[in-house]
Amino acid sequence: MGKFLRSLFGQVVIALILGIVLGWAYPAFAVSLKPLGDGFIKLIKMVIAPLVFGVVVHGIVGAGDLRKVGRVGVKAIVYFEVLTTVALALGVLLAYVVQPGAGMNIDPKSLDASSLAAYTSRVGQVTNEVDVIMRIIPTTIVDAFAQGDILQVLLIAILFGVGLAMLGERGRTVAHVIEESVDVLFKVIGFIVKLAPLGVLGAVAFTVGKYGVGSLGRLGLLIALYYVAATLFVLVVLGLVLRLAGFSIFKLLRYLREELLIVFGTASSDAVLPQVMRKLEALGIHDSTVGLVIPMGYSFNLDGFSIYLTLAAVFIAQATNTHLSTGELLTVLGVALLTSKGASGVPGSAIVVLAATLSAIPVIPAIGLVLVLSVDWFMGIARALSNLIGNCVATVVIAVWEGDIDRARAAQVLDGHVSTEDLLAAPENGGLAPAKKLA
Repeated sequence: MGKFLRSLFGQVVIALILGIVLGWAYPAFAVSLKPLGDGFIKLIKMVIAPLVFGVVVHGIVGAGDLRKVGRVGVKAIVYFEVLTTVALALGVLLAYVVQPGAGMNIDPKSLDASSLAAYTSRVGQVTNEVDVIMRIIPTTIVDAFAQGDILQVLLIAILFGVGLAMLGERGRTVAHVIEESVDVLFKVIGFIVKLAPLGVLGAVAFTVGKYGVGSLGRLGLLIALYYVAATLFVLVVLGLVLRLAGFSIFKLLRYLREELLIVFGTASSDAVLPQVMRKLEALGIHDSTVGLVIPMGYSFNLDGFSIYLTLAAVFIAQATNTHLSTGELLTVLGVALLTSKGASGVPGSAIVVLAATLSAIPVIPAIGLVLVLSVDWFMGIARALSNLIGNCVATVVIAVWEGDIDRARAAQVLDGHVSTEDLLAAPENGGLAPAKKLA
């Protein structure tokens, strides 16, 4: 019991339970704890941009072969597109089988659109293909880091890493400085992660205190269906993909249980991005592969987000008695495949991208977004969890595809023969050591 209480996993579990109790028993006080959750996420986001830059640059230089970097990037994009399409199709399939919106008979004219103004004003950021591409290119290098846009930072890191690799010996000093800087940042992350229980406590207490279970109403079926869809995708689709790669999805989930609990409590996968990268390296995956696939996945491989888009779009159509032809249904899939890639860096991205998807399909009343907006936070928990798991599975699969993983070591870690504590690096390395330091 003492070991459980001292572990991060145990502390987060206790914080989760305490947050639920406070939200139920003292809702007013629980709502006031919101800054704890917000502050924790802001602390993590504060170091994500420089960390992604350092990890990617170090990974490219350490790879020693720029053609390998290109291969990993192409394989990642192919994998992302295939799995995203499967996720989109699953959302449509379950929506048609269960029909969560059928019988609601909502008149679009009766809905109040005022709450959507802040979201629909940003629709243009994700519907125009040229704008989506141009948004990847930052105005300045400093602006990319100031905004914390992962995709822009990734572009800068790839260009800088390639340039540094081409310098050869002349770039060794700069490469060494970047490597040491990454170690310092992971040390900082180690400090911040210790605050995870407080962050989870604040986020969960606020949510239960403000919304409560009774606020779900008739939309409960939609929420339940989305959780079922996300679970099916993780256990069946991702489980099969990971099994083909030679690993078990259940063992991977157990290995990532601390990070998953933090995401569950904060509804944000950003909150664990640095720890996940370090843990995947500790699993035996080369840091160059982790450094490329994870940041790319956070922008292009949003499995849970994809399920949400098509499920919500069909739900709105059903709730407003809007019939969708086969052609219109295929249009929903095609548009969602594009708009799901435009979510990175857009505030309130879930509702914004859903609005962008519906704007391209006039037959579905966009005002129906009001129905989903009221329960978006609850769906956001499963969305963040499935996005994170999808990206971790992608990293393992692409590492296997590229022959960039120590299978024996990964099996030892996932089987529990090597504990997380045993994977802790020396204090100067700032947390979990990458594969190259533990091998």
